[in-house]
Amino acid sequence: MSASTEVIADTKPSLGRPWSLWGRQIGAILRLEVRKNFLGKRAILIYLLAATPILLMAALSAEINWQQSRNNNIGEINIIFANLYEGLILRTIIFFGCAWIFMNLFRGEVVDRSLHYYFLSPVRREVLVVGKYVSGLIASVVLFTVSTAGSLVFLYVGLGSSGMNYFFEGAGKGQAMGYLGITVLACVGYGAVFMVIGLFFRNPIIPALLIYGWEFINFLLPPVLKKISVIHYLHSLAPVPVSEGPFAMVAESTPAYLSIPGLLLMTAAVLVIASFQIRRMEIKYGGE
Repeated sequence: MSASTEVIADTKPSLGRPWSLWGRQIGAILRLEVRKNFLGKRAILIYLLAATPILLMAALSAEINWQQSRNNNIGEINIIFANLYEGLILRTIIFFGCAWIFMNLFRGEVVDRSLHYYFLSPVRREVLVVGKYVSGLIASVVLFTVSTAGSLVFLYVGLGSSGMNYFFEGAGKGQAMGYLGITVLACVGYGAVFMVIGLFFRNPIIPALLIYGWEFINFLLPPVLKKISVIHYLHSLAPVPVSEGPFAMVAESTPAYLSIPGLLLMTAAVLVIASFQIRRMEIKYGGE
């Protein structure tokens, strides 16, 4: 069954407001897209990315367990994980994972010459944007929260009984929830940005690398420019503060009550831009 056939099958006319129709259409799109995101040929790379920090933390956990009799400083271990999370999981795994998932939502359909099935079906293009974005969000949130949670599990297991006590009776549970929340927000923000890149650019790799460079050098930017990024707000939410180095430009962290709504508003604005862009989008398979 083609994409358009299944979407059309769930687009019966609504007697009430169009919200119910749009909801059914989004549900039909989700059933197609979530299956592709988890089981499609492009999913292999995402599984490898998501597994990388878990494997590294498993190795680190074995090292911590081996040295436990000599070094059982939970505070030091927390700082090590905070740096690994921000440097590896957040800035690399989640960034490039979201780039791969969300840029392929539309660009991958163009490469596979299958986007016209959606465009020929009786579904508003704005609804298609929402359905595809939510499907990418489900895939990225599931994979990268599991990756983050798995890394934390190995961290506390490596600390033995002291690690378990710290998690269940100390601050460990709150820190874990903080890291998982940052992971979800990163998928929300980066996902919207990369989906728009996939809509605007035939070759999205170059703009994605430019954004990575901007996010990477964020610590060197003046305070005003720091705030024109996703990583600044995610960094401000870190449950364990991480030093940006001796060369970093000092900037006041944005509090959570501003960071979270700010990221959500930015995401909404980017999705509006995507909705306007897809209205004017024409399929030209010949140049792909």
